[in-house]
Amino acid sequence: MEFIDLKTQYHELKASINERIERVLDHGKYIMGPEVVELEVKLAEYAGVKHCISASSGTCTLLIAMMALGIGRGDEVITTPFTFISTGEMIALLGATPVFVDVDPNTCNIDPEKIESAITPRTKAIMPVSLYGQCADFDAINAIAQKHGLTVIEDAAQSFGATYKGRRSCALSGIGSTSFFPSKPLGAYGDGGALFTDDDDLAKSMREIRIHGQDRRYHHPRVGLNGRLDTLQAAVLLAKLERFDWEVEQRSRVAARYDQLISSACPAVVTPYILPQTSSVYAQYTLRVKARDDLSRELNALGVPTSVHYPTPLHLQPAFAHLGLKKGSFPAAELCSQEVLSLPMGPDITDEQQSFVVESLQKALQRVS
Repeated sequence: MEFIDLKTQYHELKASINERIERVLDHGKYIMGPEVVELEVKLAEYAGVKHCISASSGTCTLLIAMMALGIGRGDEVITTPFTFISTGEMIALLGATPVFVDVDPNTCNIDPEKIESAITPRTKAIMPVSLYGQCADFDAINAIAQKHGLTVIEDAAQSFGATYKGRRSCALSGIGSTSFFPSKPLGAYGDGGALFTDDDDLAKSMREIRIHGQDRRYHHPRVGLNGRLDTLQAAVLLAKLERFDWEVEQRSRVAARYDQLISSACPAVVTPYILPQTSSVYAQYTLRVKARDDLSRELNALGVPTSVHYPTPLHLQPAFAHLGLKKGSFPAAELCSQEVLSLPMGPDITDEQQSFVVESLQKALQRVS
């Protein structure tokens, strides 16, 4: 079996995807074509915000968001050490400093109670990550940001489609940022991403930055970059949006069945904890287990693919060695990095496949105990 099954999804949507792609090939507007505009309108409506600005990747969207806020050398951005490198990487690329705050060990998301003590006069923004498909605790985070006059950027690369207290991910803060990498809940057939905001001025700035700082053809009031989403990827995403609501429901159903099966067969394993009044889109179904690496090898030998998101927190990555942070600086993030293990997950996984995964998990646990 595959860790993420994109082939079944394609076969279910093949006619619509092919039709959408052929339409682009017919009109030939491969850059900023009509599908890009259509997608932005539909994504803004879905998230419940005024503006959606599509972009070339979820990494690029983080960069554009911070550029629009004027973040640069000497500034600080508070974020989590337990995330993919792009979150901290884009902060550093602008010459700013990522200031890490430890995570809540239950959710693996940034711990709001630890944020305020990390704020300094140089802090310009807070960038929580909605990891594994579950939104961070945004009411608490936004209250801190408002108190200190900071903007919150949601790194929602894994959580598009999730909800927090009735509101959708990407509509929970000043700026929302998501990724359309193929394995994401809403994935393209290449790189892609989008930004979301209700702020007209920020939307204007982000649109200009995305196209070389251009407000009209060959007129550049600011320095920008080439961050456009290509029309073919927009076409694929429009086709996938047709069954996205169903896929979100299926992901919840699959996760609930995993919870039930694993709790019964493998009580020592910690299944994902979801905050009250919050729904996860389960970009990954991630367990907490002891002897994680041994267990992963046994599962792979039994035919169950696994993945670890993420084995080394950012403060221990060589790229951030200059920050002078040592092992033990963020104990919850470090513990998560040693224990998390993701199982095959997706809307098209069958009950039989899930049963096989859990039976294999039970066998693997017996072998490593």
